[in-house]
Amino acid sequence: MESLVIYAICVILIEHVRCVPVEMSAATYLQQRAQVMNAEANLRIGGSVTLNSREQQVNRILMDAKHKEINISRTANGPEFLPSVHFFKGKPAIEKSSVFQLIKEMPKGGALHLHDCSMADITWLVKNVTYMDHCYMCTDQDNHIQFHFFQVAPSNPACPWKLITTERKNSANQEQFDDMLYRSMSMVVPDPVKTFPTIDVVWKEFLRVLDVANGLINYAPVFGKYFYESLKEFHDDNVQYLETRALLPVLYNLDGSTIDNKTRVMEIYQQNHDQFLKDYPDFTGARIIRSGLRFVPASDVLQQVKESIVMLQQFPDFFVGYDLVGQEDPGIPLIDYISALLYPSQHNINLPYFFHAGETDWEGTPTDNNLIDAILLNTSRIGHGYALTKHPQAKNMVKGRGIAVEVNPISNQVLKLLDDLRNHPASSLIAEGFPVVISADDPAVWGARGLSYDFYMAFMGMASADADLAMLKKLAISSLEHSAMSTSQKSKAIYQWQYKWDQFIDRMLGNNIPNSSFVQKNSARRYSPH
Repeated sequence: MESLVIYAICVILIEHVRCVPVEMSAATYLQQRAQVMNAEANLRIGGSVTLNSREQQVNRILMDAKHKEINISRTANGPEFLPSVHFFKGKPAIEKSSVFQLIKEMPKGGALHLHDCSMADITWLVKNVTYMDHCYMCTDQDNHIQFHFFQVAPSNPACPWKLITTERKNSANQEQFDDMLYRSMSMVVPDPVKTFPTIDVVWKEFLRVLDVANGLINYAPVFGKYFYESLKEFHDDNVQYLETRALLPVLYNLDGSTIDNKTRVMEIYQQNHDQFLKDYPDFTGARIIRSGLRFVPASDVLQQVKESIVMLQQFPDFFVGYDLVGQEDPGIPLIDYISALLYPSQHNINLPYFFHAGETDWEGTPTDNNLIDAILLNTSRIGHGYALTKHPQAKNMVKGRGIAVEVNPISNQVLKLLDDLRNHPASSLIAEGFPVVISADDPAVWGARGLSYDFYMAFMGMASADADLAMLKKLAISSLEHSAMSTSQKSKAIYQWQYKWDQFIDRMLGNNIPNSSFVQKNSARRYSPH
């Protein structure tokens, strides 16, 4: 009892000492406050980047626009802050944003987290592919459209095939008809919150619309053209490099025969990639990451791993690794595939992994533990990593090993991990200077195009109000540094990027800017916390 009393007195005394106020002048206090704030500013992404005088001029233009946008949203009757609004609702206003217009002009480096069947604008599929000969559609009992190419359409009573050219010609309004085809492959709806009340509901629709588009994309004469168009759209958005997770699907021909040889599918990718580089020599290039689905038997994963090892040898400058994709929560966790995934290391083979992991808000579940397994399996990057901030040890390992986290802001919002992007866990990763790259995941199905929308959301919603051009510059460079390119290829890519960056700075200062509001610097107020 005596020892307990003494212990309590000691605690009281210690707490008392810790609470004793220290005499301090206002000047000293403000100096200490500034030191803390400067330390935090230096720690965050871009904090170590020094802008030259011309970059500082562009930064003033950018920050005037950013602070004006924030201040307007903070007023009593101001508009909603766009990163807190569902993307389907906020997109038109984002496109009018001066910050967004500047980001569109900016060279953004590479997009490292994309999926093969959802990169190019659906409008391209509608206006080009559905106008091709032999393209059919049917509408099932749930009023869902399916697409397929046939020389002669087979009988299909449950969903009768109809030639699209005939249906379009007979429609009352061809533009409305094409809009109906567009909506059949898009998730965009007037009221997304009501339409998609849960993660499971939104994922079901997400997978459904991807499958609809695959009816067009996986037609052999379209497949390579779709990849080429995807490269072009990202290039148009000032992205110079791209890595995509590819399922390497079975392709079909008009006569009903199929192409299920993975090497042949890779050759189609390679041919269109090489042609794009000839047509657009300022583009750095693209790489393919083989994807398996996370709900197949372990024997299938082992076979995919073995095939990936072969493709790494066959396409050494184009094929770069393996991943498992699909909705993570109901999927099979990585630990259940551990024997298959350890196969390369057990045979002294280096097969890079790029695992989706932690795309969940369920802490302590097998899905959540995918983060641990991804790191221990030496993943090169982590796709999403949404749950990483709940794992202090894993978080330290990620930073210590320099494993980049591929953050996809709009995807995480649309697929219902969160509503307001100011609450995104990657905000703390950005604040702590973690290796982060921004990407777009599946932009086509939610009506985005390229990388600018996700850059805007990260810059405006997930970073500090005072995060500036230095952050954007660092994110662009990091996307190339954390790519799957070789060291020499990265150096060349960054050199190309620097040239594009200098041109961008010159354009911004030359008043050759699409949105004149960029140069109205004196009309914007500085951000004030009050």
